[in-house]
Amino acid sequence: MEKVTKSKLSEILSERLNLPVETGVGIVSTILHTITETLVNGENVELRGFGSFSVRYYEPYTGRNPKTGKKIKVEPKKLPFFKVGKELRESLNADSK
Repeated sequence: MEKVTKSKLSEILSERLNLPVETGVGIVSTILHTITETLVNGENVELRGFGSFSVRYYEPYTGRNPKTGKKIKVEPKKLPFFKVGKELRESLNADSK
């Protein structure tokens, strides 16, 4: 199975739309930058048929260092969350039927 990286995605886009590679790189970079900015601003991103991105907030808690067993304080944090869209989920599971 091949991994699709940012540069590979740019290359595929350029080939399919018959664009220079630099233009494909710019388009992919702009899309990813816009998704990142939107999440940083606390907003959600929805790509119909693909999925949606949101930010989840986690409260601080007391954890444990797995090496030493010592208790540690884990600071509050925000993490990105992706929920797969119905169309993508169905496409992935179509082969297993």
